Amino acid sequence: MSTMQASHGHSQACCNIPPIVSKGYKAKGSYEEIGGWKTYVTGPADANKAIVLIYDIFGYFDQTVQGADILAYGDDKQKYRVFIPDWFKGKPCPIEWYPPDNEEKQKKLGQFFETYPPPKIAGYIPDYAKAVKSHSPSVTKMGIMGMCWGGKVVALSVKADTNPFAIAVSVHPAMVDANDAKGIKVPMILLASKDEPVDEVKKFEDALSVPKHVETFGDQIHGWMGARGDLENSRVKEEYERGYKTVLTFLGNNF
Repeated sequence: MSTMQASHGHSQACCNIPPIVSKGYKAKGSYEEIGGWKTYVTGPADANKAIVLIYDIFGYFDQTVQGADILAYGDDKQKYRVFIPDWFKGKPCPIEWYPPDNEEKQKKLGQFFETYPPPKIAGYIPDYAKAVKSHSPSVTKMGIMGMCWGGKVVALSVKADTNPFAIAVSVHPAMVDANDAKGIKVPMILLASKDEPVDEVKKFEDALSVPKHVETFGDQIHGWMGARGDLENSRVKEEYERGYKTVLTFLGNNF
C-alpha cells in the first residue's frame, strides 16, 4: 500500500505519548452530559482545538478511552479537548459477538447495525458539535476521528454540507467508499489495518483531493487502535502507539 504524506511533511513537534497501559487503564477525563448525550471528556479545559471521537461499536473500552487521553495530552506543543459521545446510550455491542463466526452472532450484529446505521448517527453530529462549542467556549476549531463503524460516520459527516470540522481522522474504517472521499474538503488521515479491502482503501486515497495521509498497518487487525487492540501483545502495543503518534503528527501539520 502506498503512503502519501501530509502536504507539509512531518511535524517538528515531538510527541510525548505517556506509557501505554496494557491492562486496567485509569482514565484521565470524566463523564459529562453534552447536548443530551453522555460524553467522555478529556484534555485541558482551555484548549482551543477539540476532537470529537466516534468510537467503534463496542463503546467505552479502555483502549479507546486511553486513545482519547493520548490525543488530548500526547503532543508537546498542542493540547486538544477530546469528546466521546455515547451514541449507544449505555448499550454498546457486546465484544463477544465479534468475530461473527456463527449464525446467531451474525443475526445479532446485523440487528445492531440496523439500529445504529452510520447515516443516522452522522445526522446527530452538527447539533452535537454546536453543543461542544457551548460547553467549551475556548474551542475555535474542531476535528473528528472515527474508529471502524465510526470511520464511516466520519466520512459521511465531513462530506456533508453541514460539516463543522476542519480535519478528519479515520482509523481501521468500516464500509470504505471512494464516493465519500470525493466530497471531502478538509485534510484527512486514514490508517487501515490488514482487514480493510486494499483496493477500496486505494480508491479512497486516490479520490481524496485534500492534504492527506493514507497508510496501512499491514500486520494489525481491524480495531487495533480501539476496542479490539490486544495491548498485552508487544507488537500490537507498538503499532497502537505508532498509530496515535501518526495521527498527532498529521493533526499538528494540518489542524
